[in-house]
Amino acid sequence: MAPRPISAFILALLTGFFAVAANAQSARPGIQPVLNESVQISRPLIVGRSAIVVDAGTGRVLFEKNSTSRQPAASMQKVLTALVVLQEGDLSKPVTITKGDTMVEPSKVYLRAGETYTRLQLLQALLVKSGNDAARALARDNAGSIPMFAYKMNRLARYLGAQSSNFVNPNGLPAEDQYSCARDIAIIARAAYRSPTIRNIVSMKTLNFARPGRGIITYKNTNKLLVRAPFCNGMKTGYTDAAGHCLVSTGSDNGRDAIVVVMHSTKVGIWNDSFKLLSWGLGS
Repeated sequence: MAPRPISAFILALLTGFFAVAANAQSARPGIQPVLNESVQISRPLIVGRSAIVVDAGTGRVLFEKNSTSRQPAASMQKVLTALVVLQEGDLSKPVTITKGDTMVEPSKVYLRAGETYTRLQLLQALLVKSGNDAARALARDNAGSIPMFAYKMNRLARYLGAQSSNFVNPNGLPAEDQYSCARDIAIIARAAYRSPTIRNIVSMKTLNFARPGRGIITYKNTNKLLVRAPFCNGMKTGYTDAAGHCLVSTGSDNGRDAIVVVMHSTKVGIWNDSFKLLSWGLGS
């Protein structure tokens, strides 16, 4: 099955939203380099192994710590999965779950073979509850197989300017030769931040997930910063033993929007790191 080209819709969406970086490679959308080194004089101290703070509007980098260090991104890469799915459009289209979709651990929404959901329902389960089974179902529906979907993920990531990443699956579970970095995740998150659909989903503190014949179950968003920080308006958590605790978070305050990525922090540190950096980035 040949991969579909990047849709005209997302090309138009993305091309218009990215600032041009001041270097020879800036023809591709991405994050601008630091323009004023003085912003780093009072840089926050964090536990995480790597991090970045970006002005979501201009793409200007406000803070970096080992931001190009390659490491697992865990479930943060589900943001890219959502972007690929959105290229297809028609989020009302039904997706019937197969047994293969359900054969994944550990974070699941416990889909069952034969059940039917819309793409939008699965996107919500993907981004709010971080369902690995929802990720597999969306990938299969979109590309026919996990490898073909990974091809589409990498193609879109490179188009956006995320050049130091390689994705093998749609959910971020450990896989050989799968890696990213804080800078690339920020680039991907900046594209996602421009999508009203993704913005709406990742801002949901809870999700009432309707399961055919099994009633409604309410899931809490895995992103605790939505509750702890009034200026936080989304994005996505991640955790594996190899990746540690990760979070890409977004926020808005006083007309300013910021994106923060923290990778390989601790169970407590991830929330403290992200709160500190997002607050600092917004000048809150």
